[in-house]
Amino acid sequence: MPDMVTAIAIMTLLAGMASIAWSAVDKTGAVPGMGQTWVEIDGQVYGAKPDERGPIGGGEGYTCIITDGDFRVRTVDELRDALAKATPGQVVFVEPDADMDCTTLAYAEKLVLEVPEGVTLAGDRGHNRSPGAMIYSDTFATQPLIRVLGPNVRITGLCIRGPDPKERADHWLRSFADSEGKLGLGHKYYYKFPTSEGITTEYPSLEVDNCELSGWSHSAIFLLRGKDQRIHHNYIHHVRFKGLGYAVCVGSGTALITHNVFDYNLHSIAGTGGPSDGYEACNNVDLQHIASNSYDMHAGHRRSGGLAVAGDWVKIHHNTFGSAHVPAVIIGGAPAKSATVERNWFHHEAPGQSVVSPWPPGGETHLECRDNAYGPTAPKVE
Repeated sequence: MPDMVTAIAIMTLLAGMASIAWSAVDKTGAVPGMGQTWVEIDGQVYGAKPDERGPIGGGEGYTCIITDGDFRVRTVDELRDALAKATPGQVVFVEPDADMDCTTLAYAEKLVLEVPEGVTLAGDRGHNRSPGAMIYSDTFATQPLIRVLGPNVRITGLCIRGPDPKERADHWLRSFADSEGKLGLGHKYYYKFPTSEGITTEYPSLEVDNCELSGWSHSAIFLLRGKDQRIHHNYIHHVRFKGLGYAVCVGSGTALITHNVFDYNLHSIAGTGGPSDGYEACNNVDLQHIASNSYDMHAGHRRSGGLAVAGDWVKIHHNTFGSAHVPAVIIGGAPAKSATVERNWFHHEAPGQSVVSPWPPGGETHLECRDNAYGPTAPKVE
């Protein structure tokens, strides 16, 4: 039987796994229903634990909220003008009541909001129960809505909403298989339907924190290139276009992804599998509505006579996976260095292929899976 701390953690986590609607419920900038998301067993912590910066997922109680700036803007035109003028170290602050509809401009002008090197784009999500300013596009081919133009950019405290929260499984089936399992119309047909991205960068040291991102069919945050990216204390949901649907996608670079809440996504975190790809994922919470494997590293180039190379390294620790009906981690081959999966809390009943792949770990997989807790109500460490 679990001890008292474990029992309390279980009850609060289950309470936090109530269904989260497409639009946030409580309008405070916090993730609805979130409770304690970790267990302590024999003096060790398993799963996601908040840190000194505030609640997992950000919002009310987050300690790093910006409430003013060198520029204060309320409209799309004001925002474009401020971003064009801002210089490194300056803050462009979006007023709490701003409702920036970029749909028409994204369609007519292929609008992209471009954030220069060293500039902070900020809202006040969580301050005095504010949900944060809303910036959104309902144009399917929004690619992206926000583009980073240099290193050391921060995007914080905003609601960034995309055009497509749907799974669109029918389109995937037409593209790749019919109801009888026959081959469909193929990749060319699949990509005729436009996909969308929220934030993209090709530069290092991007920080995205305390934001709510939703409705982006390819990826909410696409880290195309660049080292030392930091994605933390965000609530990312309804990114679930079948075949894509990445809350955070790591390209040719490295990232620390921590203290985020994921729900209603196809995948929470993905790596593209290139030789320099690596990410550390820790203290994140996946609620129960993830549609496919939560975390992965795609296969990159093929080794001769062995597993494909799947990125450079992966570290997955102290996360809570509430989606026991899908695999938690899939590594598409063998990372060049290593993949470690430890001190996580899986709601799956026992370790195995249905939780972490490849299985068994060790050997040419370069995967170590150890010291994790399994089970939703009376977790055991294996």
